Amino acid sequence: MKTAILDRFVFSDEVRDIIENAPEIIIPESRKEILDLAIAGRDLFEVGYEVPGKGFVVEATVTRCKNGLVVNYPEPYMRRRDPNALVVGDNLETDKPRFRERFGKEFEPIRQETFEWLKKQELILLPFMAGGYDYGYPAVLIAPKNAGFFVGGLADLQFFVPASEVPENFKPKLYMFLAPPFRHTHFDGKQVVVHYRHNSHYEIFSYNLYPGPSAKKGVYGFLLHVGEKEKWVTAHASAVKVITPYENELVIMHEGASGGGKSEILEEIHREPDGRIKLAENIVTGEKFYMELKQSCVLMPVADDMFMCHPKLQTGKKLVAKDAEAGWFIRVDHITEYGSAPDLERLTIHPPEPLIFLNIYAVPNSTALIWEHIEDEPGKPCPNPRVIIPKRFMKNAVSEPVKVDVRSFGVRTPPCTKEKPTYGIVGLMQILPPALAWLWRLVAPRGHANPSIVSTKGMTSEGVGSFWPFSSGKMVRLANILLEQIIDTPETRYILVPNQYIGAYKVGFMPEWIAREYLSRRGGVRFRPDQLVPSKCSLLGFSLKEMKIEGNTIPKELLQPHLQSEVGEEAYEKGAQELKDFFKRELKKFLTEDLNPVGREIIQCCLDDGSLDDYLKIIPMNF
Repeated sequence: MKTAILDRFVFSDEVRDIIENAPEIIIPESRKEILDLAIAGRDLFEVGYEVPGKGFVVEATVTRCKNGLVVNYPEPYMRRRDPNALVVGDNLETDKPRFRERFGKEFEPIRQETFEWLKKQELILLPFMAGGYDYGYPAVLIAPKNAGFFVGGLADLQFFVPASEVPENFKPKLYMFLAPPFRHTHFDGKQVVVHYRHNSHYEIFSYNLYPGPSAKKGVYGFLLHVGEKEKWVTAHASAVKVITPYENELVIMHEGASGGGKSEILEEIHREPDGRIKLAENIVTGEKFYMELKQSCVLMPVADDMFMCHPKLQTGKKLVAKDAEAGWFIRVDHITEYGSAPDLERLTIHPPEPLIFLNIYAVPNSTALIWEHIEDEPGKPCPNPRVIIPKRFMKNAVSEPVKVDVRSFGVRTPPCTKEKPTYGIVGLMQILPPALAWLWRLVAPRGHANPSIVSTKGMTSEGVGSFWPFSSGKMVRLANILLEQIIDTPETRYILVPNQYIGAYKVGFMPEWIAREYLSRRGGVRFRPDQLVPSKCSLLGFSLKEMKIEGNTIPKELLQPHLQSEVGEEAYEKGAQELKDFFKRELKKFLTEDLNPVGREIIQCCLDDGSLDDYLKIIPMNF
């Protein structure tokens, strides 16, 4: 039903035309109303559309469970983000593929077709504040009524404004349009999200129903666009405030490509049934390392994926930032059985309100369980099961800005052995000087067995900041902003942590959990020079000589992988060369006339096989 609330909006002419012609416009008043629309009064609801030549095509099913709605896609391809989904439909400056380059035609006619299609649909109009109520920007999603689960996902992820609370003169800076059947009629079944920039506003056209590249990363792209113009950035990062058993506090910000451990840094350390912690298991010998930690630190989650580093927040010489999301899109592929993550299991089984799950096995009116993942094919679980959790449901969640003590960068690493040398040579925790910290954020390896995106082969880059797949702008400008941010916040320190493997040892996400417990207990990353040793690969900064936590000594071969008998010096050097070659290949593209001169010096140092001391001379690191 159309409502006088629409008069509070200041729409673009084209959007006003859609609103005036659509047969029905629903502006939700509550989260419950959206979830009711998503299931349409049924226990199992098929979301589909008439497609010329194909008939009625089911894009997704929504199952009503006791603890929420479970969304599943018939096509395995639609169960994770296609890293090439983003294309730019306008003619402004960009380093991203343009629509006409990829598809051989201009976007404008399809843009108008999209508007015409929406005019014929019963629609949901969702107002929200992209990036936050305090520092965010007015935005709206316009979606077909039967795609209520998509609307609900965005309402949980971003800062939903109920109909009765829409202020006068609500003028969107971001419009998101959802038109799922265009995937088949125009794009050969592929995920395509078109970004279209105007001087007055930003448009996102989502032509598929997986929310990752649009409701999630599309909004991120808009925030990056605003930051690029204003010289600030929304980091691709999670953050946690850690309180030790001795009541010391430390804020750790964890960055990295998708699958790099951002959500995991917010999780309690995983334990064996007897309470012990399994650090690592040797894939050659079967040897296992355990430790006991009677009392873990208290975790206060701050951000899960998008960390707004707005200049209005900045004070002092540490980076200050806040969460740019109202809810979190949590991947649960590593939760494979009951008891893996008790706190998250408890919250998702007995949530205060129904949740939205994706790629989880479900039967109507049962309880959706986050360790029961849908199968892509018999015996092969989908690697990207998800649950969207509104932040207000999270225990001890922090919403105000925080000062960052440690910036961690995560990379998925493969096993490395003498028989098969790889870049899996990163020790449990590497200490990075600022110049190297910046380089890692430029090359941002997607790494080994990335579960979040459609598969890629070999070592590939997520791009500058690890947020490049979501940006519609210029990569060197973003690289400069990142460098200036690092230079301007010298009291924030940097580490690098692997996940999955350290040499021949399977470790999962244990390195970041151990690093978190260790650094919080010792108060940060300030070490005496005699406590560190330059890594044998200069790109890895410093290694620790030793690490002790609550009387537990971490095996030295996990800190310095070349000491493992299954690895050795020769395999380590081959892995180091693979890293160096990757860095050189990825960094050359940044050598343009727009690059910050300090950045040029750092990149040239890498291309010249510079030493650790060379990097320290460019941007000093205070020990």
